[in-house]
Amino acid sequence: MAQQDILVRRALALGVRIALGTDAAVYPHGQNAMEFALMAADGMTPAQSLKAGTSVAAELLGLQDKVGALKPGMLADIVGVAGNP
Repeated sequence: MAQQDILVRRALALGVRIALGTDAAVYPHGQNAMEFALMAADGMTPAQSLKAGTSVAAELLGLQDKVGALKPGMLADIVGVAGNP
């Protein structure tokens, strides 16, 4: 098991809330969505990884009243996947 896998699993076991996001251009735009699958491979459930990039990220940044959910009046990005995540 890679060190990253161990750290993510340990953080989850301790109840650490994990957010997914970036402000860095470390790879071509749009490829950061691969992080959802990587987080799931590192021990998060698919639902936890999706929430890490949406509602949990919004809460941890104190922006839950503006982003993080598909509700009227909120800003939103939509995550689309083939099949049932």
